[in-house]
Amino acid sequence: MATLVFLLVSHQILGQEDYEKEIKALKIERERIVEQEKEALKVEVKDINRRLERGDISEAEAKVLKEEVAKRRAMNIEERVAIVDNRISLLERNEGQVLTLSELDTLDNDRTHIGIMIDGKPAIWFNSNRWKKDIKYDRRTYSDFVMAIGLNNALIEGQSLDDSPYKIDGSRFFEMGWQWRTRVFENSNWLRLNYGFSFQFNGLKPKDNQFFVKNGDQTVLEEFEYDLDKSKLRMDNLVFPVHFEFGPSRFRKTERTIRYSIRDQFRVGLGGYGGFNLGTRQKLKYSRDGEDVKDKLKRDYNTSDLIYGVSGYMGFDGVLLYVKYDLNPIFQDADIKQNNISLGLRFDI
Repeated sequence: MATLVFLLVSHQILGQEDYEKEIKALKIERERIVEQEKEALKVEVKDINRRLERGDISEAEAKVLKEEVAKRRAMNIEERVAIVDNRISLLERNEGQVLTLSELDTLDNDRTHIGIMIDGKPAIWFNSNRWKKDIKYDRRTYSDFVMAIGLNNALIEGQSLDDSPYKIDGSRFFEMGWQWRTRVFENSNWLRLNYGFSFQFNGLKPKDNQFFVKNGDQTVLEEFEYDLDKSKLRMDNLVFPVHFEFGPSRFRKTERTIRYSIRDQFRVGLGGYGGFNLGTRQKLKYSRDGEDVKDKLKRDYNTSDLIYGVSGYMGFDGVLLYVKYDLNPIFQDADIKQNNISLGLRFDI
């Protein structure tokens, strides 16, 4: 630690000494500028006097020429000294750490290089054209990061949602992915096709101290032998949603671009999704003989491998009410069919 502090302090002291030396050098340069311009003025005045002696110019012309060169040299001194004084002021104010942005046009392939220079020396240098993209006149496709979160449950054959064996507030879903939004018609943006991919995480929390048990080709709920602090089944899916989106948009046209904006606009999307199950796992938390136990059981639990369903959303701008319903059953070959259903908020970022 002491070594590190010593190095940091030494670096600071050396840096301060460096810029103080540069300030001293600039002050000497300022004096030499004045001397240089005065010497140049003497040379020019001597040349004018020689021309006068030879009869090349008259007394009046010589006087005008001397006034012109004296004025020019005085302005040179003033401006060159001002540049040095500004440089000194800049160094003193920033304690030597001066940033300058330079842009140079090279002759090779008309490329532009931009860099950051510290104290007159290049620190970061890159080719700006490398990152430059041509602006499309009519951009029909946009992309968004999509995130959704909310409540998850199951619609069970012959039962209402009120009779669900899963906790309403404890069963949740989370979704994130990427979508592309393409205008369907050439000269109108009222209909868009949205498509992409998403990772869905659907969770179910059983009521009444129950957990999931796989018995052959059936997955059922059974009473757990200890008091459960937590019981949750999570299904991880990769799906590919497709939606037709309806809604107004603002039209903006310039000499270089045509754009349709859906910012702060109401929109509705209807469609569906298809994909496959990545994995299913059950998490149990309980106490046994005074010891806290956490079990993470990764099984297939007879969950469907193929995932497909319908979904929709509506709302303003990037905040939308979102609902999705799996047409495939949660558990394959189950005696009683169960289908996953989710309701929440979706954010297009």
